[in-house]
Amino acid sequence: MSPDDLPHDLKNGLIAVGEAARALKAPWWVFGGAAMALYGLEDIHVPDIDVLCAPRDARALLAALDGHVVPDPGEGLFRSAVFGRAPDQPILIEVMAGLQVRDGGDWADVAFASRRQVFVEDTALFVPDIRDHIALYRLFGRPKDLARVEQLERLIA
Repeated sequence: MSPDDLPHDLKNGLIAVGEAARALKAPWWVFGGAAMALYGLEDIHVPDIDVLCAPRDARALLAALDGHVVPDPGEGLFRSAVFGRAPDQPILIEVMAGLQVRDGGDWADVAFASRRQVFVEDTALFVPDIRDHIALYRLFGRPKDLARVEQLERLIA
């Protein structure tokens, strides 16, 4: 699916993220289902936009999106130094900074080595390379993440 064919709420949410993120100091990424749609995957349900950024930028991004920080209990599979939601946008936006995933008994930092610029209308956004995204989903390891690995691998085959 091209950026022009994105559902209206997703397109407007991505534009809101891109405009709000212009002031960020460190690299940031859209990832998850929204990035998969930007890669061109079709027939994918995108319930929210996930953004990974530096801890110092997360609060500024949330403020610009009229969002708020949510206390992260640090339990389960994921934890973040800063986690917040902007629910009053065209689609829910979740901002994460200092994201970690449980890898066995330890916590592993979530980071991307690549950063690719894409545009929705005239608004710049950044996504990781598909291979970085595949590595992330393998690390997450949940059944839904492994299904996404298969979808993404078809894009690079």
